[in-house]
Formats: sequence, C-alpha cells, structure tokens
Amino acid sequence: MEEFYSIQGEGHNTGEAAYFFRIGGCDIACRWCDVKEAWNAELHPLSETEKLINNCINNTAKAVVITGGEPLLYNLDVLCAGLKNAGIKVFLETSGAYPLTGQFDWICVSPKPNMPPRKDLLLMADELKVVIQNPEDFTWAENNALLVKKKCKLYLQPEWSCYKNILPQIVDYVKSNPHWKTSLQAHKFMNIP
Repeated sequence: MEEFYSIQGEGHNTGEAAYFFRIGGCDIACRWCDVKEAWNAELHPLSETEKLINNCINNTAKAVVITGGEPLLYNLDVLCAGLKNAGIKVFLETSGAYPLTGQFDWICVSPKPNMPPRKDLLLMADELKVVIQNPEDFTWAENNALLVKKKCKLYLQPEWSCYKNILPQIVDYVKSNPHWKTSLQAHKFMNIP
C-alpha cells in the first residue's frame, strides 16, 4: 500500500527510526481500524520485492517494520531474506491470525477478537500489544497473555478515538497488574506517519 521512513510510534520499539512497508489487504476489519484504506488489496498494486528491498537499503534505515493491513496474508520469505541479507533488522506487526512466513528480529502480535491469533504464532511473539477500547478488553488481553512465552513484552494500548476515556482505566489496570506496560500511539501525538 505504501512505504515510508519514520519513527516507530507504538509498542516496545517506540522512538526507533524505521522504514515502513504497509501491506495492502486485510480481512479482519476491526471497526476502529485507523487504516481502513488498507483493507482492499485490489486498491494497491503489487510491488516488486527487489524494488522494495532496494528502497529500504538506499535509505538510512537500520530497521524495517512490515505492517498492514494484515501482512501475513502474503508470503514474506523473499522480502525478509533480502532485508536480512542487507543487514537490516526486520520487525513484524500482525494480528497473528495467519501462519508465519519470513524471518523476523521482532514479532509484535496485536490480537483481534473477531479473528483470534494462532496459538503457534502467539508462542513466537516478542511483544503482545492489545488494543483496549472498553473494560471487557482487559479479559481478552489476559487470555492472550496466558498463551505467550515468558519473555514476551505485554502492552495495553488505548484505541485512539477513545484514548482520553480509556487511558485512566489502563493506567489503573497496569498499576494493579504490573506484568503489563502501556503503549501509546506516539506517532499520532507527534503528527507523523
């Protein structure tokens, strides 16, 4: 769908400069998705993998984030291999609903209730980032946290359109459950992509 160089705005790698590949196509269709234009893959022509790799290499980026839409709708083996061969760290942001392809230095799973993540992918997650829109989402977060490895970083992130209302609840929850940390969409506060 698009590629750009920016700052990672969410989760464990917040603040790190990274090149982004936003892959078009997603059938999960979260009602609060902030990139709904990524849902329809037909609106976004396919790109040559070699060109994407070269665009990233010719930038100053030391890391790339593959996000979406839902990137695991596609086989990412060749893209990841080319990036890794160039010495670039490769991060993935996925719902976890599809089988993993590609090799990654960091896997962030952001599970969605309408299409739950695969248990095998949850076990590979370095980061579990759960979007919180209402108090019931805390139970969803805890249920997924039971399925990740011990070293997985756990983040609760307010849904952007209601962050002012839900953030105090997240703060209280993290204070009572310190195995969690908060994540904010810092890029939105900084008004950058």
